[in-house]
Amino acid sequence: MGTGNSGFSEAGLRRMRDVLARHVESGRIPGVVALVGRGSETHVEALGTMRHDGDAPMRRDTIFRMASTSKPVAMAPVMVLLDECRLRLDDPVDQWLPELADRRVLKRIDGPLDDTVPARRPITVRDLMTSTFGLGIDLTAMGSPIMNAVFEGGVFSQGAAPLPEPDEWMRRLGALPLMRQPGEHWQYHLSHDVLGVLVARVTGRPFEAFLRERVLDPLGMKDTGFHVPAGKIDRLPPSYAPDPRTGEFTVWDEAVGGQYSAPPAFQAGGGGLVSTVDDYHAYFRMLLNQGMHGTERILSRPAVQLMTTNRLTPEQEAARSALARGAVHVSFGQGQQGGWGFGMAVRTYRGDYAPVGQFGWDGGTGTSVYADPDHGLTGILLTQVGLTTPDPARLIHDFWTTVYQAIGD
Repeated sequence: MGTGNSGFSEAGLRRMRDVLARHVESGRIPGVVALVGRGSETHVEALGTMRHDGDAPMRRDTIFRMASTSKPVAMAPVMVLLDECRLRLDDPVDQWLPELADRRVLKRIDGPLDDTVPARRPITVRDLMTSTFGLGIDLTAMGSPIMNAVFEGGVFSQGAAPLPEPDEWMRRLGALPLMRQPGEHWQYHLSHDVLGVLVARVTGRPFEAFLRERVLDPLGMKDTGFHVPAGKIDRLPPSYAPDPRTGEFTVWDEAVGGQYSAPPAFQAGGGGLVSTVDDYHAYFRMLLNQGMHGTERILSRPAVQLMTTNRLTPEQEAARSALARGAVHVSFGQGQQGGWGFGMAVRTYRGDYAPVGQFGWDGGTGTSVYADPDHGLTGILLTQVGLTTPDPARLIHDFWTTVYQAIGD
């Protein structure tokens, strides 16, 4: 590894490896695969093992459950439809998603489900893309009737039970009132699953089929999808959700026979993808290249700029930042970037080693992917340990701290 304007310093990369190794040797992170890319230089570390009790070593081509880091990739097909004028940002979604027409909105976010007022306007494509359509995972409202209904009604795609097929899922979602007026308030997660259904209904094809044809195949993302085929299942580690009190390793999802071993009934854009460091590197490098992959254009330049710049109003941004700072026990320091684009966080202030303009996201299964246009930098960190304890979040934090120190110039 040379130094110079395009790449990383050897001392910096050594420190990064030492810090990753320290986390693995602590016994709390069985294994990790990390990639940093800058200019023509790519550096990969694969440390530790697939299982917490040993077993096969982590490899560069190990497949991981991406959880919420699915969101930036699952947003691309929507951008393709915008580029082709098959969708418009301010189109009401009623014609494709009649289940979301004529919404009722809770008078109070913690009130009874039947204490509602009519929505002031229809939900638009833009509301879904900015996560402001009125429903989402709201950490400030946990235990309220509406959040209980989201979890009990089988519409949360990162739970233990698999989701029903899309039409039934939309029916369940449509039975709920909105928590906020459309366009008013940033709320997490659910909008991304709705967008997958929207893409399927606009194109008349399964969400994954359109995603594969227009994004994954052109980028060579051959290990990315909504399940792991039998011939690759040995490359998928178990997913652990350590006990929050004892730190003891509990298997959340096993590879063989687990949630990702067969095609799901619902292709969840909010958190359903599996992938590898090299596949994600191809995608984020395409974003850094303003939509180009080699000589092929995947997304238009303005589409990428829309995705990767802040779309929130100052009030919405303040609410999102307050949530991240106030829920440290859940966010473990993640989510403190300020802004949100389409499908990803966008830094609007400098709160740590990363500069303003960095974009990407983290996943609850212990994944982190960001790109930085200022430095032409991509970083990807993948583990098999969920964020039920602070350990993977501390690892993610330390990874980014060392990545920025490793920049060669």
